Amino acid sequence: GSPLEELMLADSLLYLPDDILMKVDRAAMAVGLETRAPLLDHSVYEFAWRIPHERKVSMQAGKLPLRTLLSRYLPAGLLEPRKRGFDVPLDRWLRGPLRDWAESRLSPDALARTGVLDVRQVRAAWTAHLSGEVDVAEQLWVLLSLQGFLLAR
Repeated sequence: GSPLEELMLADSLLYLPDDILMKVDRAAMAVGLETRAPLLDHSVYEFAWRIPHERKVSMQAGKLPLRTLLSRYLPAGLLEPRKRGFDVPLDRWLRGPLRDWAESRLSPDALARTGVLDVRQVRAAWTAHLSGEVDVAEQLWVLLSLQGFLLAR
């Protein structure tokens, strides 16, 4: 197949089962929800692979056959919204349920004990994050992971 088809196949065999479907399954199980992926039914999937890739995607929109079909039955506004991922609300978690845990790893004593990170800079970032002044949750997560590793040694 074409390079695009090879990428689509790789997504189907790797990214979909090992990432997307796993996340959906975990999120659904966490709230006792049963989910289905009807577009992954083998007959729909096989049909989709028979459509030439030029008719599947364009620079303006993906899933062209599905959009074309649904446009007959749904208002245009329902077909327009962009996809949104499953972002982890790390910023809120660090200010809420993970705050004490994070504080124990980012305390001046813990930072001094590991001796790798600049205590003043880390504390300034942590304080600014807690105040809601900035969202540096992803950077703090890296520091928390490093501190966890160093403290466990």
